[in-house]
Amino acid sequence: MRRYEARLSGAGGQGIILAGVILAEAAGVHEGRRVVQTQSYGPESRGSACKCDVVVGDAEIKYPGVHHPDLLVALTQEACDKYVGELKPDGLLIYDPLFVRKPPEGVKRACAVPATQIAEGLGRKIAANMVALGAVAALAGIVKGEPLERAVIARSPRGTEAGNLAAFRAGVEAAEQQRGAP
Repeated sequence: MRRYEARLSGAGGQGIILAGVILAEAAGVHEGRRVVQTQSYGPESRGSACKCDVVVGDAEIKYPGVHHPDLLVALTQEACDKYVGELKPDGLLIYDPLFVRKPPEGVKRACAVPATQIAEGLGRKIAANMVALGAVAALAGIVKGEPLERAVIARSPRGTEAGNLAAFRAGVEAAEQQRGAP
């Protein structure tokens, strides 16, 4: 696999960093690939745009930065506006239509996954990050679903494993439905 750059973004407090850690762990620990995960949330830790970058590849990763991601997950309009300009021309944008109006002009590949609404429907609004991660599993092809499920269980706070796994699977299902829609 060539170097694959993913950026997960949203507001501080949405679990963006946890989702990135799970993605990185699934690739590195459960699939044995090379991976680097970095994050930016300083003063943004509660409310402003935050991001988590994950670089995955089979060769040595000599630079951990993400400048032009292959994948951008945007759970807020602010995060989408801040990072979408860096998305590769053929990159994939996965966004939550509750908070992101529509894909900006010029984005060729975009998928609306109502992560927050799905998570609320499951009784766990806080699990929107896991729904988004499920969409990543279904659409991006970075890491297979089963290694991601193992990482979700391993990294979920005690007592939330089943709920996070249900949210992850709901995200996979929602993304697959979007992919199959005309």
